[in-house]
Amino acid sequence: MPIIPLEELKEDKEVRARLLQTELTFKTTWGLFCPEEIDQGTKLLLEHLPSIKDGAHVLDIGCGYGPIGIAIASKLQSGTIDMIDKDFVAVEYTKKNIDINKKHFGDAQVQTYLSNGFSHVDQKKKYDLIVSNLPAKVSKEFFWILFGEAFEHLETNGEFVVVAIRQLEPMLKKSFEAVFGNFEVLGTDKVYSVVRTKKLV
Repeated sequence: MPIIPLEELKEDKEVRARLLQTELTFKTTWGLFCPEEIDQGTKLLLEHLPSIKDGAHVLDIGCGYGPIGIAIASKLQSGTIDMIDKDFVAVEYTKKNIDINKKHFGDAQVQTYLSNGFSHVDQKKKYDLIVSNLPAKVSKEFFWILFGEAFEHLETNGEFVVVAIRQLEPMLKKSFEAVFGNFEVLGTDKVYSVVRTKKLV
């Protein structure tokens, strides 16, 4: 029987990446999404992210180990960035990565916590921007709940920007037009689409 190098496999992995013109470092581990590099969907979302006003309140849903929210935090001198995930390991590593990269945050307040969708988000809290790298294999009911609650948690004129595999684009168009009344494709590649909707009322 081959010997499995358990201790080596359990060591933190390190990912270095230039995101939104900032050199960032992330600790990751096996079991988290894309632990060896920043995935292409995340890169595409950040490439097509609309400009963010300083002082904005931002929410990253399903943050993983934190690359989207932390990259956004690096561009804000003030405001808040909340990063949530239902996986306690993801939240643990996001906390590590907030600490590693906090020198880039200015006075922005950055935090992460456990939440299954919006289950632990303060009901009264509103955001200017909500972002997410959407999972491909979840039920349509999960998306309906997520999109409806995103609407409730956006400020008027707030934006909801997501990246998803291109096969989901028709569903996103139908859902966003039903919930928000609008839908826009910001960018695509061979695998992913970045789409935006706005809360206009």
